[in-house]
Amino acid sequence: MEGARTMSLIVLAASSLHLQGQAPEPAGGGVRPGVLPRAWQVSGPDCTGTPAFQIHEYNPDLIILRESGCSNYEKPFLYLLFGREKVLLLDTGAGKTDVVRVVQEQIDQWSRRNGRERTPLVVAHTHGHGDHISGDADFKALQNTTVVDATPAAVQAFFGLGHWPGAATTFDLGGRILDIIPIPGHEPSSIAVYDRQTGILFTGDTLYPGRLYVRDAAAFRQSIQRLVDFTHNKVVAHILGNHIEEARTPYVDYPVGTVHQPDEHALELGRAHLLELNDALRDPGGRLRRVAFRDFTIWPVESVK
Repeated sequence: MEGARTMSLIVLAASSLHLQGQAPEPAGGGVRPGVLPRAWQVSGPDCTGTPAFQIHEYNPDLIILRESGCSNYEKPFLYLLFGREKVLLLDTGAGKTDVVRVVQEQIDQWSRRNGRERTPLVVAHTHGHGDHISGDADFKALQNTTVVDATPAAVQAFFGLGHWPGAATTFDLGGRILDIIPIPGHEPSSIAVYDRQTGILFTGDTLYPGRLYVRDAAAFRQSIQRLVDFTHNKVVAHILGNHIEEARTPYVDYPVGTVHQPDEHALELGRAHLLELNDALRDPGGRLRRVAFRDFTIWPVESVK
Protein backbone atom coordinates (compact mmCIF):
# COMPACT_ATOMS: atom_id res chain seq x y z
CA MET A 1 0.00 0.00 0.00
CA GLU A 2 2.81 2.34 0.93
CA GLY A 3 4.57 1.47 -2.34
CA ALA A 4 1.47 2.35 -4.34
CA ARG A 5 1.13 5.64 -2.47
CA THR A 6 4.76 6.48 -3.18
CA MET A 7 4.32 5.71 -6.88
CA SER A 8 1.21 7.92 -7.02
CA LEU A 9 3.17 10.79 -5.52
CA ILE A 10 5.96 10.30 -8.07
CA VAL A 11 3.47 10.33 -10.97
CA LEU A 12 1.75 13.43 -9.57
CA ALA A 13 5.06 15.22 -9.18
CA ALA A 14 6.13 14.35 -12.72
CA SER A 15 2.83 15.49 -14.22
CA SER A 16 3.10 18.88 -12.52
CA LEU A 17 6.71 19.59 -13.43
CA HIS A 18 5.73 21.49 -16.57
CA LEU A 19 4.45 24.20 -14.23
CA GLN A 20 7.84 24.61 -12.57
CA GLY A 21 10.86 26.44 -13.91
CA GLN A 22 13.11 24.24 -11.82
CA ALA A 23 13.06 20.48 -11.40
CA PRO A 24 14.00 18.79 -8.13
CA GLU A 25 16.47 16.46 -9.85
CA PRO A 26 18.34 16.51 -13.17
CA ALA A 27 16.10 13.80 -14.55
CA GLY A 28 14.44 15.37 -17.57
CA GLY A 29 12.24 18.01 -15.97
CA GLY A 30 9.11 15.92 -16.40
CA VAL A 31 8.85 16.63 -20.12
CA ARG A 32 9.08 14.26 -23.04
CA PRO A 33 12.62 14.29 -24.43
CA GLY A 34 13.81 14.49 -27.99
CA VAL A 35 16.96 14.96 -30.02
CA LEU A 36 18.14 17.93 -32.06
CA PRO A 37 20.89 17.50 -34.65
CA ARG A 38 24.40 18.71 -33.88
CA ALA A 39 24.25 20.54 -37.21
CA TRP A 40 21.67 21.01 -39.93
CA GLN A 41 22.26 20.04 -43.52
CA VAL A 42 24.35 22.70 -45.23
CA SER A 43 22.88 24.27 -48.37
CA GLY A 44 25.22 24.81 -51.30
CA PRO A 45 27.57 25.88 -52.61
CA ASP A 46 26.56 23.17 -55.11
CA CYS A 47 22.78 22.74 -55.02
CA THR A 48 22.61 19.87 -57.49
CA GLY A 49 20.25 17.19 -56.19
CA THR A 50 19.56 19.00 -52.93
CA PRO A 51 16.08 18.12 -51.55
CA ALA A 52 13.76 21.00 -50.74
CA PHE A 53 13.47 19.98 -47.08
CA GLN A 54 15.58 18.32 -44.44
CA ILE A 55 13.32 16.22 -42.22
CA HIS A 56 14.35 15.63 -38.61
CA GLU A 57 12.48 13.56 -36.03
CA TYR A 58 12.82 15.27 -32.66
CA ASN A 59 10.77 12.41 -31.28
CA PRO A 60 8.10 10.24 -32.95
CA ASP A 61 5.42 12.90 -32.39
CA LEU A 62 7.37 16.04 -33.35
CA ILE A 63 8.88 16.45 -36.79
CA ILE A 64 11.04 19.45 -37.74
CA LEU A 65 11.30 20.43 -41.41
CA ARG A 66 14.06 22.78 -42.50
CA GLU A 67 13.68 24.27 -45.96
CA SER A 68 16.88 24.18 -48.00
CA GLY A 69 18.66 27.40 -48.87
CA CYS A 70 18.80 26.00 -52.39
CA SER A 71 14.99 26.40 -52.46
CA ASN A 72 14.90 29.76 -50.69
CA TYR A 73 17.68 31.65 -48.94
CA GLU A 74 15.44 32.24 -45.91
CA LYS A 75 15.81 28.53 -44.97
CA PRO A 76 12.78 28.60 -42.62
CA PHE A 77 11.90 25.88 -40.13
CA LEU A 78 8.44 24.29 -40.03
CA TYR A 79 7.10 22.21 -37.16
CA LEU A 80 4.70 19.27 -37.26
CA LEU A 81 3.15 18.28 -33.89
CA PHE A 82 1.02 15.15 -33.53
CA GLY A 83 -1.76 14.58 -31.02
CA ARG A 84 -4.29 11.76 -30.73
CA GLU A 85 -6.98 13.74 -32.57
CA LYS A 86 -5.22 16.42 -34.66
CA VAL A 87 -1.93 17.34 -36.26
CA LEU A 88 -0.66 20.92 -36.15
CA LEU A 89 1.66 22.32 -38.79
CA LEU A 90 3.32 25.60 -37.87
CA ASP A 91 4.07 27.56 -41.07
CA THR A 92 4.15 26.48 -44.71
CA GLY A 93 7.52 27.75 -45.87
CA ALA A 94 8.95 30.12 -48.45
CA GLY A 95 8.71 30.13 -52.23
CA LYS A 96 7.28 27.33 -54.34
CA THR A 97 8.08 23.87 -52.97
CA ASP A 98 6.48 20.45 -52.62
CA VAL A 99 5.71 21.16 -48.97
CA VAL A 100 2.25 19.54 -49.18
CA ARG A 101 3.69 16.25 -50.40
CA VAL A 102 6.41 16.28 -47.74
CA VAL A 103 3.97 17.00 -44.92
CA GLN A 104 1.43 14.46 -46.17
CA GLU A 105 4.12 11.77 -46.26
CA GLN A 106 5.01 12.48 -42.64
CA ILE A 107 1.36 12.37 -41.56
CA ASP A 108 0.78 9.12 -43.48
CA GLN A 109 3.82 7.49 -41.88
CA TRP A 110 2.73 8.59 -38.42
CA SER A 111 -0.84 7.35 -39.02
CA ARG A 112 0.40 3.92 -40.14
CA ARG A 113 2.71 3.59 -37.14
CA ASN A 114 -0.14 4.46 -34.80
CA GLY A 115 -2.90 2.50 -36.54
CA ARG A 116 -4.92 5.60 -37.33
CA GLU A 117 -7.02 6.80 -40.18
CA ARG A 118 -5.96 10.06 -41.78
CA THR A 119 -5.64 12.53 -38.88
CA PRO A 120 -7.14 16.02 -39.39
CA LEU A 121 -4.52 18.66 -40.10
CA VAL A 122 -4.57 22.20 -38.74
CA VAL A 123 -2.21 24.65 -40.43
CA ALA A 124 -1.37 27.71 -38.36
CA HIS A 125 1.45 30.24 -38.51
CA THR A 126 3.96 31.80 -36.20
CA HIS A 127 3.29 35.00 -38.18
CA GLY A 128 2.17 36.22 -41.56
CA HIS A 129 5.30 37.09 -43.54
CA GLY A 130 5.71 35.61 -47.00
CA ASP A 131 8.49 33.20 -46.08
CA HIS A 132 6.12 31.43 -43.67
CA ILE A 133 2.85 31.30 -45.64
CA SER A 134 3.89 30.43 -49.20
CA GLY A 135 2.35 26.95 -49.12
CA ASP A 136 -1.02 28.06 -47.78
CA ALA A 137 -2.94 27.91 -51.05
CA ASP A 138 -1.89 24.31 -51.66
CA PHE A 139 -2.95 23.26 -48.16
CA LYS A 140 -6.30 25.01 -48.56
CA ALA A 141 -7.01 22.70 -51.49
CA LEU A 142 -6.69 19.60 -49.28
CA GLN A 143 -9.54 17.75 -47.64
CA ASN A 144 -9.55 17.22 -43.88
CA THR A 145 -7.37 20.32 -43.49
CA THR A 146 -8.03 23.65 -41.79
CA VAL A 147 -5.78 26.61 -42.63
CA VAL A 148 -5.83 29.50 -40.16
CA ASP A 149 -5.13 32.71 -42.03
CA ALA A 150 -2.22 34.70 -40.64
CA THR A 151 -4.18 37.74 -39.47
CA PRO A 152 -4.87 38.79 -35.87
CA ALA A 153 -8.64 38.47 -36.42
CA ALA A 154 -8.40 34.94 -37.88
CA VAL A 155 -5.99 33.73 -35.21
CA GLN A 156 -8.12 35.24 -32.45
CA ALA A 157 -11.31 33.67 -33.84
CA PHE A 158 -9.88 30.19 -34.46
CA PHE A 159 -8.11 29.75 -31.14
CA GLY A 160 -10.79 31.55 -29.13
CA LEU A 161 -8.53 34.28 -27.80
CA GLY A 162 -10.71 36.56 -25.72
CA HIS A 163 -8.49 39.61 -26.02
CA TRP A 164 -5.75 40.42 -28.50
CA PRO A 165 -2.94 40.50 -27.64
CA GLY A 166 -3.23 40.36 -23.87
CA ALA A 167 -4.87 36.95 -23.45
CA ALA A 168 -3.36 33.51 -23.97
CA THR A 169 -5.35 30.35 -24.57
CA THR A 170 -4.89 26.61 -25.04
CA PHE A 171 -5.36 24.31 -28.00
CA ASP A 172 -5.76 20.56 -27.51
CA LEU A 173 -4.47 18.20 -30.20
CA GLY A 174 -5.82 15.26 -28.23
CA GLY A 175 -3.74 14.41 -25.20
CA ARG A 176 -1.34 17.21 -26.12
CA ILE A 177 -2.05 20.71 -24.83
CA LEU A 178 -0.51 23.72 -26.54
CA ASP A 179 -0.52 27.24 -25.10
CA ILE A 180 -1.07 29.98 -27.68
CA ILE A 181 0.43 33.36 -26.73
CA PRO A 182 0.00 36.46 -28.94
CA ILE A 183 3.33 38.25 -29.43
CA PRO A 184 2.95 41.04 -32.04
CA GLY A 185 5.82 43.40 -32.66
CA HIS A 186 7.72 41.62 -35.40
CA GLU A 187 4.45 41.18 -37.30
CA PRO A 188 0.86 41.92 -36.18
CA SER A 189 -0.35 38.27 -36.12
CA SER A 190 2.75 36.79 -34.42
CA ILE A 191 2.14 34.06 -31.85
CA ALA A 192 4.29 31.84 -29.67
CA VAL A 193 3.30 28.23 -29.02
CA TYR A 194 4.31 26.37 -25.85
CA ASP A 195 4.13 22.60 -26.08
CA ARG A 196 3.51 21.24 -22.59
CA GLN A 197 4.51 17.74 -23.65
CA THR A 198 8.08 18.60 -24.67
CA GLY A 199 8.57 21.90 -22.86
CA ILE A 200 9.44 23.59 -26.15
CA LEU A 201 8.53 27.23 -26.78
CA PHE A 202 8.13 28.02 -30.49
CA THR A 203 8.77 31.74 -31.07
CA GLY A 204 8.75 32.21 -34.84
CA ASP A 205 10.77 35.27 -35.89
CA THR A 206 10.38 36.97 -32.51
CA LEU A 207 13.35 35.15 -30.95
CA TYR A 208 15.86 33.00 -32.84
CA PRO A 209 19.62 33.03 -33.51
CA GLY A 210 19.63 35.91 -35.96
CA ARG A 211 18.34 39.38 -36.69
CA LEU A 212 15.23 40.12 -34.64
CA TYR A 213 13.45 42.55 -36.94
CA VAL A 214 11.22 44.84 -34.86
CA ARG A 215 8.44 46.67 -36.65
CA ASP A 216 6.49 47.92 -33.60
CA ALA A 217 8.83 48.59 -30.68
CA ALA A 218 6.13 49.10 -28.05
CA ALA A 219 4.29 45.92 -29.01
CA PHE A 220 7.55 43.98 -29.20
CA ARG A 221 8.55 45.06 -25.68
CA GLN A 222 5.17 44.02 -24.32
CA SER A 223 5.31 40.68 -26.14
CA ILE A 224 8.73 39.77 -24.78
CA GLN A 225 7.61 40.66 -21.27
CA ARG A 226 4.49 38.54 -21.87
CA LEU A 227 6.71 35.56 -22.75
CA VAL A 228 8.89 36.12 -19.69
CA ASP A 229 5.80 36.19 -17.48
CA PHE A 230 4.30 33.16 -19.19
CA THR A 231 7.43 31.03 -18.83
CA HIS A 232 8.00 31.93 -15.18
CA ASN A 233 8.07 28.66 -13.21
CA LYS A 234 7.64 26.58 -16.37
CA VAL A 235 10.16 24.13 -17.75
CA VAL A 236 11.54 25.46 -21.04
CA ALA A 237 13.54 22.70 -22.66
CA HIS A 238 14.26 24.72 -25.80
CA ILE A 239 13.23 27.91 -27.52
CA LEU A 240 12.92 27.16 -31.23
CA GLY A 241 12.53 29.97 -33.74
CA ASN A 242 12.14 29.91 -37.50
CA HIS A 243 15.59 30.75 -38.84
CA ILE A 244 19.31 30.54 -38.21
CA GLU A 245 21.19 33.66 -39.30
CA GLU A 246 24.01 33.64 -36.76
CA ALA A 247 27.36 31.92 -37.17
CA ARG A 248 28.85 29.84 -34.38
CA THR A 249 31.33 32.68 -33.95
CA PRO A 250 29.79 34.96 -31.30
CA TYR A 251 28.40 38.32 -32.49
CA VAL A 252 28.65 37.35 -36.18
CA ASP A 253 25.74 36.77 -38.55
CA TYR A 254 25.43 35.67 -42.16
CA PRO A 255 24.38 38.51 -44.50
CA VAL A 256 20.84 38.62 -45.89
CA GLY A 257 20.54 36.33 -48.91
CA THR A 258 23.23 33.87 -47.80
CA VAL A 259 22.55 30.33 -49.03
CA HIS A 260 25.72 28.57 -47.88
CA GLN A 261 26.11 28.71 -44.08
CA PRO A 262 28.78 26.10 -43.31
CA ASP A 263 29.31 27.07 -39.66
CA GLU A 264 25.90 28.21 -38.49
CA HIS A 265 24.68 28.61 -34.93
CA ALA A 266 22.54 25.93 -33.31
CA LEU A 267 18.80 26.40 -33.78
CA GLU A 268 17.90 26.06 -30.12
CA LEU A 269 18.04 28.88 -27.60
CA GLY A 270 17.03 28.85 -23.93
CA ARG A 271 15.05 30.95 -21.49
CA ALA A 272 18.24 32.81 -20.56
CA HIS A 273 18.19 34.32 -24.07
CA LEU A 274 14.60 35.44 -23.52
CA LEU A 275 15.60 37.11 -20.26
CA GLU A 276 18.60 38.73 -21.96
CA LEU A 277 16.35 40.13 -24.68
CA ASN A 278 13.81 41.37 -22.16
CA ASP A 279 16.51 43.11 -20.13
CA ALA A 280 17.74 44.89 -23.27
CA LEU A 281 14.23 46.23 -23.94
CA ARG A 282 13.53 47.53 -20.43
CA ASP A 283 13.50 51.27 -21.17
CA PRO A 284 9.96 51.71 -22.53
CA GLY A 285 10.54 55.37 -23.37
CA GLY A 286 13.87 54.83 -25.04
CA ARG A 287 14.30 54.65 -28.78
CA LEU A 288 15.00 51.10 -29.88
CA ARG A 289 18.40 50.85 -31.55
CA ARG A 290 20.33 48.11 -33.25
CA VAL A 291 22.28 46.09 -30.70
CA ALA A 292 24.26 42.90 -31.32
CA PHE A 293 24.34 40.24 -28.62
CA ARG A 294 26.26 36.99 -28.63
CA ASP A 295 23.43 34.93 -30.16
CA PHE A 296 21.05 37.45 -31.76
CA THR A 297 20.73 41.09 -32.82
CA ILE A 298 17.90 43.49 -32.05
CA TRP A 299 17.18 45.05 -35.43
CA PRO A 300 14.52 47.81 -35.50
CA VAL A 301 13.17 48.54 -38.99
CA GLU A 302 10.40 50.63 -40.49
CA SER A 303 9.18 47.69 -42.54
CA VAL A 304 10.18 44.06 -42.41
CA LYS A 305 10.35 41.21 -44.87
